[in-house]
Amino acid sequence: MGSIDRYIFRTIFGAFVLILFNLTAVIWITQILKQIDLITNQGQTILVFLRITGLLVPILMLVIAPIAIMIAVCYALIKLNGDSELVVMNAAGIAPRRVYRPVLAACIFVAAFVAFISAYLAPLLQRQMNEAISKVRTDVVANIVRPGAFTPVERGLIFHIRDRISENQFRGIFIDDARNAAERTTIVAEYGQIVQRKEGTFLVMRDGNVERRRPKERDPTIVVFEQYAFDLTRLAPAPQVQIGLREKYVWELLFPRPNDVALTNSPGQFRVELHERLIAPLYPLAFGVIAFAVLGFPRTTRQSRAVSLVAVIAAVAALRLGGFAAMVVAVNFPPALLALYAAIALTFGFGGFLISRGRALELDEKLDFGAMARGAMGRLEHFAAGYRILLPIHGFLRRLGSAASGDR
Repeated sequence: MGSIDRYIFRTIFGAFVLILFNLTAVIWITQILKQIDLITNQGQTILVFLRITGLLVPILMLVIAPIAIMIAVCYALIKLNGDSELVVMNAAGIAPRRVYRPVLAACIFVAAFVAFISAYLAPLLQRQMNEAISKVRTDVVANIVRPGAFTPVERGLIFHIRDRISENQFRGIFIDDARNAAERTTIVAEYGQIVQRKEGTFLVMRDGNVERRRPKERDPTIVVFEQYAFDLTRLAPAPQVQIGLREKYVWELLFPRPNDVALTNSPGQFRVELHERLIAPLYPLAFGVIAFAVLGFPRTTRQSRAVSLVAVIAAVAALRLGGFAAMVVAVNFPPALLALYAAIALTFGFGGFLISRGRALELDEKLDFGAMARGAMGRLEHFAAGYRILLPIHGFLRRLGSAASGDR
């Protein structure tokens, strides 16, 4: 790229990164509130909570990135025009399609970023998050045992810990096990730690004693130990994680196994998920075309761009919301996907034609809302005069006319 291309690319990319991280942070805060029960109900630490909810960030970027690049392109084009740089480029003989090159490069970069997240990173993080949440929900000690309380884990088994040192380490442990009618076991230990092994889950305790009392014996048997393992495998079963459509990689959707349960149970949803992954990288390119086709042509600083900016937002919203609607309808009506592909192709075709030919839409001149407002108010005053009603519109129209002439 030349110096002009690098300058425009840096402007767009810098704005894109800033907007992406800010929007993602805002949406992330609203999403993590749904997982607040990991702390309030599941007894987890704030670090576990942040580690699990942090996996949402790239998944949110998948949806936010196309919107962020659209905002970044609009910002860069309005800035270039406001500083008269687009006018100077046009006067120097640089065609709009030449100015579009760095914009296209930025959109291609974002499209590749979205494709990577959609095809591989989002399913991977979704699997990790589901596995972590499932593990937390099946963690008996973290879910049930509370420091300072005698907690019945199941019938005949009571746990008590004085305090928690870390996520899996405890101090002051008391266990009363009366599940076996032939023998009651009471364990007291100074320290304990949860240990995961291939054989199962164990609570390994140190510096304590085990008291066993049998109904037919008068005195209990007390054994002092330096280390003792209590089996928690049955109390903490292995988490069961099912891989849904969101957790499948794109190649698993393209080439599914013949016995795939998701494909057998919901073929329509399977098809929609595949096409949603394939279309996701096209949105940044389409939004970039829309933004440049409307705002990428030079105008004087006296010409407002409010209508053009609103038109860009409306077109992008219509295309994205239409995509959501098409995906919902396509579950039971597959031709809806053809309409979505046709809309994206039309966006590329019409926008590419305007950019390559250097034809500006000039929406602000064609849709002069000030003139429309003056005309409507004039008709309203004429209508009121027919009924001998005096409205204070004349002076207001005169002020509007003088403001409009000043803008020219």
